[in-house]
Amino acid sequence: MTSPATTYASPFVLSVLLLVSIPVIFLLAPRLLPPKTLPAIPDADESDDLALFRRAILSSSSPSSATPTPSSAASYFFRRRPAPKVAFLFLTNSDLVFSPLWEKFFRGHHHLFNLYVHADPFSALTMPPTPSFRGRFVPAKATQRASPTLISAARRLIATALLDDPSNQFFALLSQSCIPLHPFPTLYNTLLSDNAGPHGRHRSFIEIMDDAYMIHDRYYARGDDVMLPEVPYDQFRFGSQFFVLTRKHAIMVVRDMKLWRKFKLPCLIKRRDSCYPEEHYFPTLLDMQDPEGCTGYTLTRVNWTDQVEGHPHTYRPGEVSASLIKELRKSNGTYSYMFARKFAPECLEPLMEIADSGCDVMNKHRVSIYALELLREANSGS
Repeated sequence: MTSPATTYASPFVLSVLLLVSIPVIFLLAPRLLPPKTLPAIPDADESDDLALFRRAILSSSSPSSATPTPSSAASYFFRRRPAPKVAFLFLTNSDLVFSPLWEKFFRGHHHLFNLYVHADPFSALTMPPTPSFRGRFVPAKATQRASPTLISAARRLIATALLDDPSNQFFALLSQSCIPLHPFPTLYNTLLSDNAGPHGRHRSFIEIMDDAYMIHDRYYARGDDVMLPEVPYDQFRFGSQFFVLTRKHAIMVVRDMKLWRKFKLPCLIKRRDSCYPEEHYFPTLLDMQDPEGCTGYTLTRVNWTDQVEGHPHTYRPGEVSASLIKELRKSNGTYSYMFARKFAPECLEPLMEIADSGCDVMNKHRVSIYALELLREANSGS
């Protein structure tokens, strides 16, 4: 027979147990329940990047990289100034299959460019690098789709290029599936001849769009009102992941912390299909800080007519021809496209045959002329 004391004690004991269990539940719930967001960038990776960015910013603002003072004007006019260089930034998670094609593109112009490769450390690269790519791999971190890690990788490449050579004036982001559509001189002339920015400076070739249909779901991919107040809805932009930035904008990118605090936040799992942070961070940042210094369009052609799960059309060997290359060059912008993606690895052979035909070779002397004419602009901080 149950005693009266035991009977009256039971509700009290249950109440105590309930009160004790509530904080335990709150402590264990995050570990027991599935996460609501995609994985965030590891703190260690973020710390490494911030240290790299600080070095790049300090290096870019050092006296040696500044415009000469009046007291050194005489030596400035009589000193030979280095030619502006293009920093090619390859973001890859597989073998650089098209490196033989790029070698043809680079041949004879090594004094006008530098090359940097960010290869995902968890991807298996089996092909030995060709001469231009040898020793050009930067310290890399893991990357994945629907993640700000792709922004981090691009910023890492930009910061490394800023640190490596003060002559790097243009920063072209590319992938392993990109190919050149024109000879190197055409690209170089295009970059140096464009001076329609403020005060006659060069502009960045970056796509910037604000199509309301595309933006709504992407803006709220991290949650309702998460982007506020730093990124208002009407200032949120999107565009191609691949661009060519001026040195001014490259420094702007690695210096930014305000917008990065928002864009580095992971997306909600339920909104994974709308999560493309690498297509939003750069257009939004530059459109907010220097819209007149951007062309608003990219130099990299992509075919989205039959996209599959967010991936553009992939060209196969049977589609590759000289006529395709000519068609891919066509653009609605001021300049024709300089690069194109996405090409399957098997396209290397037909692409090499087109390159070997030499049907569009340009005189290298044109590069020297443009370099000499525009050295002053490049060295004045454009």
